Amino acid sequence: MIGQTTQVDDLRLVALPSAVNCAEMFVRFALAEWSLRSLIPEATRIMRHLVSASVQQSGSGTPKFITVRLRLHGDALVLELDDDLHGEPPELPGAQINAVTLPGSRRNMWSELPLPTGMSAAAVPLPQRAPSRAAQPAPVEYPPEQPRVDADSQILQRVLYGLNRTNGRG
Repeated sequence: MIGQTTQVDDLRLVALPSAVNCAEMFVRFALAEWSLRSLIPEATRIMRHLVSASVQQSGSGTPKFITVRLRLHGDALVLELDDDLHGEPPELPGAQINAVTLPGSRRNMWSELPLPTGMSAAAVPLPQRAPSRAAQPAPVEYPPEQPRVDADSQILQRVLYGLNRTNGRG
């Protein structure tokens, strides 16, 4: 059981330079939600490196999609990037980055960071979300019903005549 993935979060991005900042924000948000703030600096450093390398290798032609993923697995946080490129993963001092080619000519690159001492993936306090306000419609208050007033046909004709005159001038 300790080797099972207990939590996954991913984000699909277009392989453009803006993806680097989006991926960093994604990592920061997910790790803050998972109460793993101590891993944010190293995780963002690795993810920025993976995304930057993928974007640079993609070239400036037609941009492709990349998927960044965070997984809690066993006693590690796994940072992943899927793209449609080939080749070895980019080297980053102080980080072990692995890669494998997936079916459909996709590449999966990943790096693992150990969870804080004594913590396993099953022990990470995941966010408890209360039902959102959007899921529960707010009560709608309608104004009191107004009595219906029938308009006099002469008044309507005057209004229409005035509108036509104004419309004809402009």
